[in-house]
Amino acid sequence: MNQTIPDAGDMTALMREVAAMIVTALNLEMSPAEIAPDTPLYGDGLGLDSIDILEVALAVSKHYGYQLRADDEENVKIFTSLSSLAGNIAANRTK
Repeated sequence: MNQTIPDAGDMTALMREVAAMIVTALNLEMSPAEIAPDTPLYGDGLGLDSIDILEVALAVSKHYGYQLRADDEENVKIFTSLSSLAGNIAANRTK
């Protein structure tokens, strides 16, 4: 399994895309540009709760072709910030 590591430009574009997906999936009253790469997604920061995280996970599976499992012990790390979620998507996406 030889995956290419995205360059900084690709990651920036992916982070913008993921931020837009989060705003759309959750009907947030903010623009995607307002979500900084290192802003915490859960709790303080963006203020998402567990239901919001489930909605984001569903949107990820629809948009990127892989599932984030509720029982994955990596979820805390994956949903730490926009950049960590985008990094996980870059490593696992099938679409």
